[in-house]
Amino acid sequence: MKDHDSFIHFLRDRLTAPLPGKEAQYRMAFAHRVEELQKRLNPPDNAKKGCVLLSLWEEKGHWHTALIRRTENPRDRHSGQISFPGGRHDETDGSLANTALREAHEEIGIWPGQVEILGQLTELYIPVSNFSVYPFVGLLKEAPSFQLQVGEVEQVFSPTLSHFQDSASRQTADVMVGGQLLVREVPCFMVENRAVWGATAMILSEFLALFD
Repeated sequence: MKDHDSFIHFLRDRLTAPLPGKEAQYRMAFAHRVEELQKRLNPPDNAKKGCVLLSLWEEKGHWHTALIRRTENPRDRHSGQISFPGGRHDETDGSLANTALREAHEEIGIWPGQVEILGQLTELYIPVSNFSVYPFVGLLKEAPSFQLQVGEVEQVFSPTLSHFQDSASRQTADVMVGGQLLVREVPCFMVENRAVWGATAMILSEFLALFD
């Protein structure tokens, strides 16, 4: 991994260049999902907008990011899953980036003023919830002191980027889709013996491809 200043400079430049895009996202999608997304060039007109924050901070020589495990909720299609902090765009936010910052603050206590948005990754449509997700990459000035949103966030993880760059973290797992359908051998990243799959894994896959 590059030193602190070189890493930030690299990311700023790389996020303004053409992105790895959907091809990199599809590396961590299960086959049925890839077929469905390839048939759909654009999200439907009624797709809702959601934003997530891929936060980055350096601690003891290692770069970290924050992932959350959502509280179990039978009304939430993504109940219990591991994801980046984020949520639905509100017009009062003023921008999509502000939505990502607001949600990260509400869900895990990251103050917006402590975050510099370095850029944005490729929009990703999630058919099961009809959301178009806009991922933002944000640099934190220091390691965060997490405050979890009661009733929404069960747990927070702060894995290193080097963990995801290790090929051993990429595995397959049997997962429940939409709380109803069991899908076998879904590509995933493993974090503390839990599977990170679906949109979150696809976003991570594109981010990691920036360094290829």
